[in-house]
Amino acid sequence: MRKIGLIGGLTWYSTKTYYDHIQRGVQARVGNQASAPMVIDSLDSSSLMRLSSAEDWSRAAGELAEAARRLEGAGATAILIGANSMHKVYNQVAAAVQVPILHIAECVADRMVAKGVKRAALLGTRNVMLESFYRQKLIARDIELLPPNMTRVETLDRIIYDELMLGKATRQAERELKSMITVLVQEGAEAIVLGSTELEMVVDVDANVLPIFDCTAIHAQKAVEWIVG
Repeated sequence: MRKIGLIGGLTWYSTKTYYDHIQRGVQARVGNQASAPMVIDSLDSSSLMRLSSAEDWSRAAGELAEAARRLEGAGATAILIGANSMHKVYNQVAAAVQVPILHIAECVADRMVAKGVKRAALLGTRNVMLESFYRQKLIARDIELLPPNMTRVETLDRIIYDELMLGKATRQAERELKSMITVLVQEGAEAIVLGSTELEMVVDVDANVLPIFDCTAIHAQKAVEWIVG
């Protein structure tokens, strides 16, 4: 098996989810005694939250690039960035290493195309929902995305940053997401993309009336495929 690298700590709750998905996926493919060869560089999320200025993002790119180089030096043959929002600096991080970095939105787009999804709603933090670095990866595959509604953007940003990234998965947040998804179905969404690695804490992927594409699970599955070759 090939060793995978994970830039984690963004947050550690999602890092834990990645680790669980990858290990279980490898066991399912290789056998119950198997364990995925893996190296994790866990960063301090407190310095990488709610970035806004160009200077902030330049600093973040440098920190993630250094982490990627450490993982490559530790023998990782491919790398994951364990956060959707940090894919804004994907190009700078990818340029810092020789091994491939598996882009989370490209993995999601591949799965959606395979399932024949043509129109979807993207849920995530403000920068994921409003900026082009993530949305364009899906649009480039002929997946139409519903336009972001600013009220929903503000609600999701608050839930993700003020609750989920702190490990708080409340019943109120579950109800808000359920109501939001119901409205998105009425607006014509054929599927929902969970564009935040923490949203699986308050969205039941298997108990919805339309397909839910959980970015964390999909990204981790791509890592499993890489590991087992």
